[in-house]
Amino acid sequence: MEYMDEKILAVLNQAEKANVPNNISAGPVRVGNRFYEFEQQAFWENKVHLFIPKDFEDMPEQQRALKYPYEQRPQIIKSDETGSVNFTLNRVDQDLQDQWVKQLTDGMKAMIKQANPANVFYTDGVEVVAEKQVGYFEFKSPALDGFLYHLMFFFALEGKMAMGTFCCPYAKYEEWREIAFQVIRTLSVSEEEKGE
Repeated sequence: MEYMDEKILAVLNQAEKANVPNNISAGPVRVGNRFYEFEQQAFWENKVHLFIPKDFEDMPEQQRALKYPYEQRPQIIKSDETGSVNFTLNRVDQDLQDQWVKQLTDGMKAMIKQANPANVFYTDGVEVVAEKQVGYFEFKSPALDGFLYHLMFFFALEGKMAMGTFCCPYAKYEEWREIAFQVIRTLSVSEEEKGE
């Protein structure tokens, strides 16, 4: 009888998962045991827009210094209340045009691989999002308290490089991975036309 109850519970869980919306731009989505509402947020004077969780906030300065001890920490860090799940954005003073995004992405991946051979890499590629080339790769890295999952992405913004990262504990990677890719696919970039 107990075995039957477990089977019924498993079927109910599957049915519940199938009915839960998982489109971040269409309403709240379930990630793990909770629901997140995503909203489009603007960065860098309305030049870049991304859907990120409404309740993610700017990471406090002290926490930033601990999580990103090097000087060139990301300019924008939006984090959950624990500080363990976050989205970052950064502008880099390096020339970048749409047609160079794949080369840049491959180069960044090679650099991170070389810097830490213990990293485990998964998928990589370039997608066209709102007419922009967006390069990405994902990897697992060792951390003090386990492993972290990273999804890095790159795009051109006004002729310069812009990069973003999604990061979470590796234990939460299955819950967040698809959501993180959806966030990248909501990217929109408004650039001023040259010569106006």
